[in-house]
Amino acid sequence: MTEEKKTPLPSEAQRPRKSLFEQAQDVFGAKKLAPSPVPDELASARGSQSVRRRAKPTPDRPIDGGDGSGLGSRGLSNGPAVAIPRNPEPMSFSRNRHPIDRQRLQEKGMIVPGGPTTALLEEFRIVKREVLRKARENEQRDHATSAQRVLVCSPLPDEGKTFCATNLALAIAAEKDSEVLLVDADFAKPSVLSTLGLTSTGPGMMDALANPNIKVQDCVLATDVPGLWVLPAGNQSSTDSEFLSSNKTKTILDQLTAGAPHRMIIFDSPPALVASPAAELAKHVGQAIVVVRADKTGQSALEDALSLLSHCPDVKLILNGTNFSPSGRRFGSYYGYGS
Repeated sequence: MTEEKKTPLPSEAQRPRKSLFEQAQDVFGAKKLAPSPVPDELASARGSQSVRRRAKPTPDRPIDGGDGSGLGSRGLSNGPAVAIPRNPEPMSFSRNRHPIDRQRLQEKGMIVPGGPTTALLEEFRIVKREVLRKARENEQRDHATSAQRVLVCSPLPDEGKTFCATNLALAIAAEKDSEVLLVDADFAKPSVLSTLGLTSTGPGMMDALANPNIKVQDCVLATDVPGLWVLPAGNQSSTDSEFLSSNKTKTILDQLTAGAPHRMIIFDSPPALVASPAAELAKHVGQAIVVVRADKTGQSALEDALSLLSHCPDVKLILNGTNFSPSGRRFGSYYGYGS
């Protein structure tokens, strides 16, 4: 076995008195390095000019690049900074009212504005009460305008999402202190205008997103139902999903709700499993309502749709097309129209 011995320490005379860095400096002559002399003409020019400091960025002041152009360190600028008022005026819409075809609504079994109270109206009164309560609660807690936006969609076609979106909008319009903007966001197959019996050859939401010269407020249609406005889908586009994922979408939606805390926006979107706009719009809304048809929607389709809408913080379900109640209850029988 090897015998362990202590390593003898060097004598005091053998110990280096300088560190490795100091020895390297002596060898390579780092102390002798000095900057090159400045020419006389440059030295005099430098001494006669004052150094211009860059301004620190502030919330209402762009970064000054040193030349007064207002450019930042990357040389990019979107023009002068625009200060957003704390209490902006709500966006106003056209007052040229378009009449809704109430006979058509009645034939489709929908809520008829100014008509008699029906079981359907009572059901959507309960739905709207929960939607409005949640919107007010989220707005007070998070101070987010997205709380006023509600997405209505379904996993697959023909499950009643336009039926529910339109009835919900009609029910909210009847509120005394609320107004509603119904947006047809099913850009491939818009149906809100035909459901309400409205006609329009003007631009819509997709046109406002695609064309910077079109203002979204000029696309909104006023109806003869107090408190109800409609924003058509607009011209079809093969890049609707790309437009919805752009920053302009958020800008437009913020403008629609800015300064109007009592304005609700209902989006009738395409089915979540058929087209991508539903998933994109889910990023801009505070609530999403998924319409499930009792005799059609499968569990796997519902689960896939909920996964695509996961960006929305609050997702609700509406069971549509039910003909059976486990308790035998017929909603609205208290008033006589449920029997």
